[in-house]
Amino acid sequence: MASISDLIMQQVKSAVGGVQIPSGAQSQILNGMSSSVLGSLTQTVAKPGGVDVISALLSGKTNAATSPVTKLAGNLFKTNILKNLNLGSGTNNALMGLIPMVMGKLSNVIRDRDGDGDVDLNDIILSLKSGGSGSGAGVLGAATSILGGILGRKK
Repeated sequence: MASISDLIMQQVKSAVGGVQIPSGAQSQILNGMSSSVLGSLTQTVAKPGGVDVISALLSGKTNAATSPVTKLAGNLFKTNILKNLNLGSGTNNALMGLIPMVMGKLSNVIRDRDGDGDVDLNDIILSLKSGGSGSGAGVLGAATSILGGILGRKK
């Protein structure tokens, strides 16, 4: 089975390929996307029924492209980051495309981590914290590292 890093890398390469990103905007994009994904998870879990929404997304029961969690992450990224960078609609659209792709891949890496026979909030938390392979960086850490490496090469 491919690692979390490998799965995310495939999607990020596909989405970023050919997109010219100014070197001065790379860290803002990287940090903004990471905080947008984390912010959408945090805001969703705080709402009534939010745990079920996140569980459905990360267990693959809900399509990432239509998930309210993914839509919120996209809105946060667009409003807080892209709006201020003026990168142009083509670049913005390519970058926005990363969010549902990465969120969709998360559903492939969330498994029954606590051994109780189902995928639940405990499994999601364990996956986000540990990355599932003892990496210690977790899914968000892996995404940050991968995006940083790819964006660092686009000059």
